[in-house]
Amino acid sequence: MPRRWLSMAGGGACRGRVRIDLSERATTLGHSAKCRVRGRGKADVVRVVRGRGPAVQAPGDGQCAGRKALYRHALGRPAYFPAGRYLVWSDIPNNRLLRFDETDNSVSVFETPSGYQNGHTVDREGRLIACEHGGRCVSRVDIDGVRRVLVDRYAGGRFNSPNDVVVKSDGSIWFTDPTYGIDGDYEGDRSPSEQQGSLVFRLDPATGETSVVASDFLQPNGLAFSPDESILYLADTGATHIENGPHHIRALTMAPDGRSVTASRVFATCDIGLFDGFRVDRHGNVWTSTAEGVHCYAPDGTRLGKILIPEVVGNVEFGGRKRNRLFICATTSLYAVYLNTNAARRPGA
Repeated sequence: MPRRWLSMAGGGACRGRVRIDLSERATTLGHSAKCRVRGRGKADVVRVVRGRGPAVQAPGDGQCAGRKALYRHALGRPAYFPAGRYLVWSDIPNNRLLRFDETDNSVSVFETPSGYQNGHTVDREGRLIACEHGGRCVSRVDIDGVRRVLVDRYAGGRFNSPNDVVVKSDGSIWFTDPTYGIDGDYEGDRSPSEQQGSLVFRLDPATGETSVVASDFLQPNGLAFSPDESILYLADTGATHIENGPHHIRALTMAPDGRSVTASRVFATCDIGLFDGFRVDRHGNVWTSTAEGVHCYAPDGTRLGKILIPEVVGNVEFGGRKRNRLFICATTSLYAVYLNTNAARRPGA
């Protein structure tokens, strides 16, 4: 099949253009209502430009090439708040959270300092759950606005640097704990590890019980559940520490008790860069970050297509009124594109 591209931005020399590679499984990505990208949509680019303050860069105006972003990267996993129609994401090296408001397209500083927060999610009560490199903990901002540390140690030792987090339908909090935040001073504070490796944990906030879910990952990173929560997807980015190390997403089968996992298999291997953060849509397709943009994988691990971004992507999140807008956190910019699919909903939601 000849290579086909679907342009998602206007003309001009703007580097914020997003393109969908339709050369692989074009009938699925290009024509199926399950996951194809709207052909008339636009890829919006949000940038903070030096000397000009927060701004929204309109797509296709030919002005964004060559500009330097004010923040060094926007890789921290974002969280979307439907009631307020805004997105919060981490600028980890600058130790702050940023906020994008869909109602007026404004960008502002949400919190600084932020404790070098990385991954975020929203629990069933609408509260912000955060992984903090600085505090080496998982925290929550309650409805009264007070930050509370939920857990910061296991087996007597402090966590390495909690990285990414997801809340299951039963309210339990699942998170990864690689060493990125203590390996140096760029994304936290250089410190020795107090854990027996980089582990994946489950926290029951009702009882405070913390248990190990997986211990055979080199650097566990992004994680997400399948729509029916029968599978836990987990990225291993161990290639950052060992040559030819793991650079894949694994699929872990949930045990009948819903508190642990059984079998594990490699779901997909990244052929350009690393899989970092990802999200799952209502059909079970996995939308994951890579060095060239976003890749979309079917539940059987088949790659359906790509959204190409002109810089490395770290994380994604579904948002918008219908949860069909994919926000893409890249090295210096926040992108967004409308899809013909929607975010997966928690069972019972």
